[in-house]
Amino acid sequence: MYHLTSNPRTSHSPREELSGPRRGPSEIGSHTSTRNPMADWQMREKRPLRGPRPEPGGPTLKNYITPAGLQRLKDEHVFLLSRERPAVVEVVAWAASNGDRSENADYLYGKRRLGQIDSRIRFLTKRIDAAVVVDPAAPRPGAAATRVFFGATVTYKDAAGLEHVVSIVGIDEVDLDRGYISWRSPLANALMKACPGDRVELLAPAKTEHLEIIEVEYAPIPMDPFREPLGAQSTPKGERS
Repeated sequence: MYHLTSNPRTSHSPREELSGPRRGPSEIGSHTSTRNPMADWQMREKRPLRGPRPEPGGPTLKNYITPAGLQRLKDEHVFLLSRERPAVVEVVAWAASNGDRSENADYLYGKRRLGQIDSRIRFLTKRIDAAVVVDPAAPRPGAAATRVFFGATVTYKDAAGLEHVVSIVGIDEVDLDRGYISWRSPLANALMKACPGDRVELLAPAKTEHLEIIEVEYAPIPMDPFREPLGAQSTPKGERS
């Protein structure tokens, strides 16, 4: 007596017979797919905004900085904490009272902006707490007055005979247009502890450059003060641009 057996490769469940065969991942999103992309977009929009990423732990590195540079960080910290953050919190509270938060652009933008402010405040707090203030104009004793250290303004000559002037500052004070380089940069590392007349090597990715130290000077390094950013929430509406 013969028995009919179904082939597992060709059998279909009752659900497949009604809805059709299952599609593989490559078929999803094709012109034959019934998936609604707008529904996916709406689901992504309604997800809560992520907060700032947690910063990795570990020992705090010293943050060498000039007095003017530290004051700029402190001024920004005070501005964000006492003016900008309260202003954004007020906007978020107002927007939250206007109905559905998931489709409230003012609320979503305010929450995102608040996360950015909090992240910046934490960053500034760590930079200020780790600050080691070094005055570039302070007199250096003995041979240190002619050696390159943090705060020095250095004149050096490259292999082509061109002279360059750089000032070694903190990583929060870098301004390449003014020749302010970080004390942790490759150029600063090459210049460190050198004296006028010394020749040093700058290890660049493509080649090694040979530099000659012409002059080492310790003098005030001008720093721009903190300025309230354009479009800040705490700025009166008539002054925003």
